[in-house]
Amino acid sequence: MFSSEVRRMLLQVISSWQVIAITVVLVIYISIVNYVARLSKRNPRGSGISLAPKVKKKEKKAKTPAPPPAAEELDLGEEDKE
Repeated sequence: MFSSEVRRMLLQVISSWQVIAITVVLVIYISIVNYVARLSKRNPRGSGISLAPKVKKKEKKAKTPAPPPAAEELDLGEEDKE
């Protein structure tokens, strides 16, 4: 399919130092992008990279609300007029 000249030229292009250097740089760049994406996915609330260990907050005890006072105990501001 390819002639011998085209194969030789293609081999020279692929094995040139420029192509190899750009390939290595692209692999490193993609690795860094994937690393940052995994960190961001792991910490969806954060704004990105967080390398510090998280400190757990103490849970507050849930206070039960006091029941409403009975109707007899309510002072509606009305005074008995006799």
